Amino acid sequence: MHETDESRIFGRGLLGITLSKWQTLSLLALAELLAMSVWFSASAVVPVLTDVWSLSDSGRSWLTMSVQMGFVIGAFGSAVFNLADRARPHLLFSISALAAAASTFLIPASGLGLPAALALRGLTGFFLAGVYPVGMKIMATWTKGDRGFAIGLLVGALTLGSGAPHLLNAFGGVDNWQFVLYISALFAALGGLVALAFVDEGPYRAVAPPFRFGYVGHILRTRDLALAILGYLGHMWELFAMWTWIPVFLAASFAVTGIDPVWASALAFGVFGAGAAGSLLAGQMADRLGRTTITVASLIISGACAVVAGFLFGGNPLLLAGLCLVWGFAVVADSAQFSAALSELSDRSYAGTALTLQTSLGFLLTLLTIRAIPQLVAYVGWRWAFASLTVGPIVGVWSMLALRRMPSAAKMAGGRR
Repeated sequence: MHETDESRIFGRGLLGITLSKWQTLSLLALAELLAMSVWFSASAVVPVLTDVWSLSDSGRSWLTMSVQMGFVIGAFGSAVFNLADRARPHLLFSISALAAAASTFLIPASGLGLPAALALRGLTGFFLAGVYPVGMKIMATWTKGDRGFAIGLLVGALTLGSGAPHLLNAFGGVDNWQFVLYISALFAALGGLVALAFVDEGPYRAVAPPFRFGYVGHILRTRDLALAILGYLGHMWELFAMWTWIPVFLAASFAVTGIDPVWASALAFGVFGAGAAGSLLAGQMADRLGRTTITVASLIISGACAVVAGFLFGGNPLLLAGLCLVWGFAVVADSAQFSAALSELSDRSYAGTALTLQTSLGFLLTLLTIRAIPQLVAYVGWRWAFASLTVGPIVGVWSMLALRRMPSAAKMAGGRR
């Protein structure tokens, strides 16, 4: 079915159409983009839902946190049972995307309000645990020397998909929250069908391993793997809190200067779009310059932006927009490289388990910072709230520099550290 010469790799999806390596990976990235559009579908319409459902700060936070919690439960369960390595990944991806679409569709269709929405958002996150880490596992089966770029492509698609509801919001969803959720659900269903029809594992897949309940503990006890995961945790401390609250931050800032809130949604999508570009560029550079080099640079830039952003609140909108686009670029540029590094350092047969564990721990951590930001805003205002996110980049930089000094770091990016 597959040839192992990197210049002549072909695969066939369910439809039996022969596709080249990059055709397959591009379709996988498209499926990821479409499927992940449901992640921030409710968060993107928080302003209107605040009025419709009389949301408190807690209720607004939980519209995103419930997805994170569901994802953590799904991903950790998948890691413990080695599901991403023992199931057919493209089938798991497809079924999970379709289920996430259904749970998102039911939020506006049921009309049951916040309690039902939070339960359905939790299910959405649970099912997305079969999309994001599984997509990275599939990418790893197709790549060796260009793995950083390939996983960067996938994370870029994830980023753009996560930001898609903000674009929908800008073009018709500001006053019609049901429209945003229905279209996001449709996109996710299409993503599941694309994966089912065209995506398959590549030639570097390993034979399905035996079930190892204790492999999760082995990962956490292995120093180089633990450092790669710790770097990812530093990154995640910042990422989702920024993604969740940057639209609210921009809307509040633009309200001070009298700018239409539609522009806040449009700029929020631009922040996600910049992140997609950053993920692709960083992937190319990391394959050439090394994983730790790029992750450290990205963490330093994004941490600095987290401090500066608050000082531009309510000020010149062009300066604020420029800073947020740079932040959006840097905050996700390193994401794929933590995953690429972990896949290179871990046992290939259990790479899916390692990636799923990494993402489950990272998303668990985001629950703290997503909830903390509105509390900090209440106490210290937007000027200092985002500055708390710099703790993550500091920890991430330390862990990546420690990993860089280990002999096993030579396994990453063909020996480029």
